[in-house]
Amino acid sequence: MSLSLVAKRTVATCSRLAALPAQRRRPFSTHHHQEDHDTTAYPQEGFGSPFWRNIVLFSLLGVAGYKYLPERAEDVYLTRWIAMYTSPSEHWLDVNTKHTAQQLEVSKEGVLMRDAKKLPVHRYRYPQALDQSSPFLNAVGMGVDVKGVVAKV
Repeated sequence: MSLSLVAKRTVATCSRLAALPAQRRRPFSTHHHQEDHDTTAYPQEGFGSPFWRNIVLFSLLGVAGYKYLPERAEDVYLTRWIAMYTSPSEHWLDVNTKHTAQQLEVSKEGVLMRDAKKLPVHRYRYPQALDQSSPFLNAVGMGVDVKGVVAKV
């Protein structure tokens, strides 16, 4: 194939491609959807709503309560009611003293248990070795009486 023929074909192909519109691939859609409008009918806003009515009522109750409640020096009902269900300070002092004494005893027991150690006991690996010696042919003073020995396993 000649070089001129290849060049002609390339030019023809490029001119055909230039005539076509460029295709674009987009990762999104350009389709427009119908927009839904909010059809909810909201009530008219103003200071006549139940929220503001309640604010005004509670404010009036607070002002009236502040004006007509007894003075601080007087023994009011709430103070008497709380005092009726509370214990005197001496009671709590006794409870705390008793609890402190109990905690002292518990801590002493804990120290005792923590510092406790087992008595040193020689444990034989093979306690049968005590029974293997012959009771005969022992010279005087060479044998040890092991009748009362109990091997601890």
